[in-house]
Amino acid sequence: MGPRPEICVGGIAVRGRSVLLVERARPPAVGMWAFPGGRVEPGERLRTAVERELAEETGLTAECGDLVGVTEHVSATNHFVILDYAVRCEPDAMPIAGDDAADARFVSFDEISDGLIPLSGGMRDFLDRHVIRS
Repeated sequence: MGPRPEICVGGIAVRGRSVLLVERARPPAVGMWAFPGGRVEPGERLRTAVERELAEETGLTAECGDLVGVTEHVSATNHFVILDYAVRCEPDAMPIAGDDAADARFVSFDEISDGLIPLSGGMRDFLDRHVIRS
């Protein structure tokens, strides 16, 4: 029997042709880039979790919007079901890495397309399907 599934959320903030990503400082996916997010606390609403996680990892205040997509990551030690939501941040606010993020910044679609940013599992496909539009 594998690990118990955990509900997680992520926040997708797009500015022009860039998207807010954080570099993970803790397992799993240390050193990889992903949307800011994490586990939903017991009794916490999904949208509240998105806004809390974004603030903890980037210092940005955001308003949670619509569900963009769902991903699932299963390994021998983890089973994460991740609900990724669109978020709206203050237009000129700059992220500052906090909590379990080693870095936080708006990454250009070109950097992502050129493979210059190491993305956590499934991120490239998710970005191509839901976020990056040519």
